[in-house]
Amino acid sequence: MLLPLGAGAVVAPPVSAGFNPSGFDFWVDSPEMGPIKSRVFRANDGNTNRVVYVLDGERAQGDLNGWEINTNVAEVLQGWNINVVMPVGGQSSFYADWDSPSSFFGVAPGTGSSAKNSGSGISEALGGGEGKSYRYTWESLLTNQLRWALRDRLGFNPNRNGVFGLSMGGSAALTLSAYHPDQFSFAGSFSGYLNISAPGMREGIRAAMMDAGGYNVDCMAPPWGPQWLRMDPFVFAPTLIANNTRVWVAAGSGAPMQQDLAIPLGAAADRIIRGTPLEALALANTRAFQVRMMSLGAGNVVYDFPPAGLHAWTNWQDNAYRMIPDLSANIG
Repeated sequence: MLLPLGAGAVVAPPVSAGFNPSGFDFWVDSPEMGPIKSRVFRANDGNTNRVVYVLDGERAQGDLNGWEINTNVAEVLQGWNINVVMPVGGQSSFYADWDSPSSFFGVAPGTGSSAKNSGSGISEALGGGEGKSYRYTWESLLTNQLRWALRDRLGFNPNRNGVFGLSMGGSAALTLSAYHPDQFSFAGSFSGYLNISAPGMREGIRAAMMDAGGYNVDCMAPPWGPQWLRMDPFVFAPTLIANNTRVWVAAGSGAPMQQDLAIPLGAAADRIIRGTPLEALALANTRAFQVRMMSLGAGNVVYDFPPAGLHAWTNWQDNAYRMIPDLSANIG
């Protein structure tokens, strides 16, 4: 197990990935994490009632959210008159409140060469920085400090918001909506970890988190305890039904899309070699969640399993295009 798990049609403008000048930085202080940046994109019609939080994947960067770097989804959402909030940072965090700062063998963060930003997860395991020099408290930030700052400073509606994400952000979106139903009426997961207590999943996540920044899953949530089970959509599925949360879950087949082939041959081959097995795993995980929800008689879920789609931004961008009409109808 290598990594993630991760209607109507939307006519989208041409992709203009990278820094989007229509957004602005919005800083909020977290009691434990310090100043945290989000990127905010205002709805084209100026309303403050319709809001969606857009969550990144496991390799979240510290400068911009991956959705802004790799897609034009913020621009499309603005066109649907939806205000967009993109938290920045939180690599391997699962947007959770962690049990403790990430560390190994009781070694203090920032020790020796491991403190350098080498790009290798193993060499960074004993380093300092986000989630290591302090405890991650992302759930508290998103549902408390950021939520009320958006209301008080921008007038954003703090209720009936949407939330969606990919990979770790997908499972986090369902978790946030399950435990904060007044804030989130809609949750979307693309290639998400939706059955993390299945055999082998914890060790698969352990390997993924080590690779993505050198983080220790045991510091996020102790093995098989209440904190871990609280994060498992397969376990809290009845809560999503009881809340009547509108849920959208998607995973690709692992076959490349046309966009994946319309790039230089070497890059396309690399994308397919990496993205096919990961998305196949995501698909199996998401199908297990589907079976669980169907066994409970859930009528509040849309399932999206396109015939092509790798574990790649091409897939997730198209997932978002298909989801947006349903999101729009279930927030505000």
